Amino acid sequence: HLRESGGGLVQAGESHRLSCAASRGAFTVKTIGWFRQVPGKEREFVASISGTDSPTYNVNVVQGRFSIARNNAKNTVYLQMNNLKPEDTAVYLCAMKSDDALKYESWGQGTQVTVSS
Repeated sequence: HLRESGGGLVQAGESHRLSCAASRGAFTVKTIGWFRQVPGKEREFVASISGTDSPTYNVNVVQGRFSIARNNAKNTVYLQMNNLKPEDTAVYLCAMKSDDALKYESWGQGTQVTVSS
């Protein structure tokens, strides 16, 4: 079970951090990914971090502004978002899979981030 938190309303140019907390074990050997969804558009991959702490980014989305990190002691993965833009407005969801799996097996409910100009 995954739960996102930290969404809200922010001003363009500001920074914000989202959290994804897992309630079950085996978290440390899983890849956690962040995605975002805008109504009428397909879900978009943002970033992921493997069980071996290796990050992957969608460079077209992140543009050097976001970073992902994990705290295994807290079963939590963070998405740090800097220099936010109105086009970053979306529901942000986290998901979990085995490092070698192609598909994510568990999804959170999402948290809304709204960036005002």
